[in-house]
Amino acid sequence: MEPFISTFIYFVISIVIVLTGLFVFETVTRKYKDLEEVKNGNIAVSLSIIGKIIGICIILAFAIYNSAVIWETIIWGVFGVVLQMIAYFLFDLFTRNFSVEEQLSKNNIAVGLMSMGVSIGLALVIGASIT
Repeated sequence: MEPFISTFIYFVISIVIVLTGLFVFETVTRKYKDLEEVKNGNIAVSLSIIGKIIGICIILAFAIYNSAVIWETIIWGVFGVVLQMIAYFLFDLFTRNFSVEEQLSKNNIAVGLMSMGVSIGLALVIGASIT
């Protein structure tokens, strides 16, 4: 019975961390509100959100694989969200020719795909560093 309980606990922790991460990203975006844009059919913002969700989940998966106790997974999950935020800000900083937020709000799918790629790619690197 213990594996079922552990799986449920990891599931709940993961949901809480993903939702917290999405909430934090929602509060730092100033030019639009994520769910409002999704509701209005903004594919670029949707792709960016998908990248964040998958990215956080990849980090959580590595944390679960490599943590001896549940609280380590929580710490790595929170740290992963922080690193994902840093990656997002660096992505915006290094695209000096345009604002990532502004382009996402304009439904620029190319920027949405790049944002998704940055989140997933760096999540793999962050996750691998947990091992």
